[in-house]
Amino acid sequence: MRVAELRVMGVDPGLTRCGLGAVEGRPGAPLNLVKVGVVRTSPDDEIGARLVAVEAGIEQWLDEVRPDAVAVERVFAQHNLRTVMGTAQASAVAILCASRRGLPVALHTPSEVKAAITGSGTADKQQVGTMVTKLLRLDAMPKPADAADALALAICHVWRGGVQNRLAEAAARAAAGPGATGTTAAAYFRDRAGYSRGRKQ
Repeated sequence: MRVAELRVMGVDPGLTRCGLGAVEGRPGAPLNLVKVGVVRTSPDDEIGARLVAVEAGIEQWLDEVRPDAVAVERVFAQHNLRTVMGTAQASAVAILCASRRGLPVALHTPSEVKAAITGSGTADKQQVGTMVTKLLRLDAMPKPADAADALALAICHVWRGGVQNRLAEAAARAAAGPGATGTTAAAYFRDRAGYSRGRKQ
């Protein structure tokens, strides 16, 4: 059974820079970059105007990318209350924009994303950016880091997020027979050579 490809838009929420990235793919196969970038707002602007700008940017992305699902980083409390409040507000805008269109929304923790991309839940931003660059076969690491983090969220959701994805992976493993495993970055590179050979035949 072949698992259908999924187009996911990742959102790394923030007021000054809201990272956005979209990928398309399925577990165990090469992923494709759809789009990557950031929505920026000025710290000098009023909070309402900044949230409106974030909303407009996300809405434009949703129009252009037309994702099957949206993955947003789950916000955790930080020492800087002002920073976490802005992040939570931008996150709420992203969830609202997606939900208004009837799109499924998934929240992934930073450690979950890091583990899916690098194999370690404690990886730093450089390691995540490096793996995102390799997985999407890019010439250069996406910048700023918010953009790379958004792509990492999207990749994580393609591989590990959502009940539908997990059911599809289980069905694919059953069809493949004993010994098949879930998708991680390591498994991706291990299986990629076989996938490429299959496409050449």
